[in-house]
Amino acid sequence: MGELTDLVTGQTLPDTHDERYRQRIARLLIDTKGYRREAIHPRFPIRLDVDDRSARIRLDFVVKHEDRIALLIKYGPGSLVTRHQVAYAAARLVAPHVVPFSIVTNGEDAHWLDNRNRTLENQGLAGIWDYRTLVEKLAAHPELRVTPWQMTMAARILMAYEVDGRCPCDDTVCDYES
Repeated sequence: MGELTDLVTGQTLPDTHDERYRQRIARLLIDTKGYRREAIHPRFPIRLDVDDRSARIRLDFVVKHEDRIALLIKYGPGSLVTRHQVAYAAARLVAPHVVPFSIVTNGEDAHWLDNRNRTLENQGLAGIWDYRTLVEKLAAHPELRVTPWQMTMAARILMAYEVDGRCPCDDTVCDYES
């Protein structure tokens, strides 16, 4: 399908249906919801080490506020509910604290999740909070440290969902030799 320019970084990327949805999400965040480009970090890597296996997966976007990861965004076609566990697990692996919020989206719909309470806070693309609301809500979520046991369990969940259960055509996951 050619190439496109990443709205956040300006990089040239392969033009795919999935990447078009990611760019629509980025455009919604920046143009409609008031997120700053500098706060958005696309294709955020997470290294997984489970028993004798290692892999790298990527979150579609991570949003930071004052050097604190405040929001994770996971895109994937299909059902959103199946991505809730991925979001909750990733929220316990990308920082020493539980990342307060996640969005799981298929590009047409979205679920806004509270990662600490494991609750659905809002639905729909229109239900994605603007940046000001995110910052206000973040103030009510003091940092909650992640224990080593929580990190281990989160890595196992992500390995199962994102590595072992991935679509064979997903080329964003890297398996490392043990």
